[in-house]
Amino acid sequence: MEWIRGETIGYGTFSTVSLATPIKNSGEFPPIMAVKSADSYGAVSLANEKSVLDSLGNDCDEIVRCYGEDRSVESGEELHNLFLEYASRGSLANGGEGLPESTVRRYTGSVLKGLRHIHRNGFAHCDLKPGNILLFGDGSVKIADFGLAKRMGEVTELVNGGGGMEIRGTPLYMAPESVNDNEYGTEGDVWALGCVVVEMFSGKTAWCFKEGSNFMSLLIRIGVSEELPMIPEELSEQGRDFLLKCFVKDPKKRWTVEMLLNHPFVAVDFDHVDVLEDEEEEVVVRLKTEEVSISPRCPFEFPDWVSVSSSSQTEFDSPKERVTSLASDLIPDWSVTNNWVTVR
Repeated sequence: MEWIRGETIGYGTFSTVSLATPIKNSGEFPPIMAVKSADSYGAVSLANEKSVLDSLGNDCDEIVRCYGEDRSVESGEELHNLFLEYASRGSLANGGEGLPESTVRRYTGSVLKGLRHIHRNGFAHCDLKPGNILLFGDGSVKIADFGLAKRMGEVTELVNGGGGMEIRGTPLYMAPESVNDNEYGTEGDVWALGCVVVEMFSGKTAWCFKEGSNFMSLLIRIGVSEELPMIPEELSEQGRDFLLKCFVKDPKKRWTVEMLLNHPFVAVDFDHVDVLEDEEEEVVVRLKTEEVSISPRCPFEFPDWVSVSSSSQTEFDSPKERVTSLASDLIPDWSVTNNWVTVR
């Protein structure tokens, strides 16, 4: 397929996302797509995303569609490209302000349906956050970015002469068992969903984190302390109860996606709920605290909180020692080009 690369619309830790338009389109592809491109360093993540999306198929309306892949040489560099559905309204990370609870309920129900499909097919997403939940012009909501997803049952420890561990995900949305015990499963997706719901409603991250605070102290609070993420007082009783079911420290006692789909917070007939075009103009109730950090308008405003997938050959004797390993120096490439490039 010949295609034209358009403007850059997003960045990831290992990739750049641009608009893409096919040339001489026979109807096989939509007129506008999003193309995620990475050099050889990020090719593994793209290959994993393509494999997971192929396994999930295209029969779930709450998961972003994949149209294929190719390689191109641009400016003397070989790039790996993955063609995906284009979300005209961006992602949940684009706002920075809270949403009406009716909208939060609807979005949460859609995300749960997507997670149900992911989990039923034997995968965990491992990086659920506002920036990976896309919004479309028809009002639909879809889960995206499967670069860190893993098949359930895969061994995460490195067998290389004496142990090791794997780090994956974005620390702000990591579950306690991921921080403490290197466990990444469907239960972790539920914890992350709770963090996303808080952020959707309040416009604030679920964990209080003042600018300039010690980042390691946050990870200790997530993994070691008995403290739970912030639950907005202004949220309805059903909403608060929903979050309590997500924020259970013991993953074995945490509600599953199937259970949450029957929770009264989301158990409504979404097919008959009209999407209001002026939803954003409704009054939004926010948390009455100055200590909660503002939700980033994009996932890269917190350079230390990007999605991470790395490995270490070090064993840890306590959760605190493991927490220390989760800090990341990865900083995305901020270079931007608005030039259009024809790719063959």
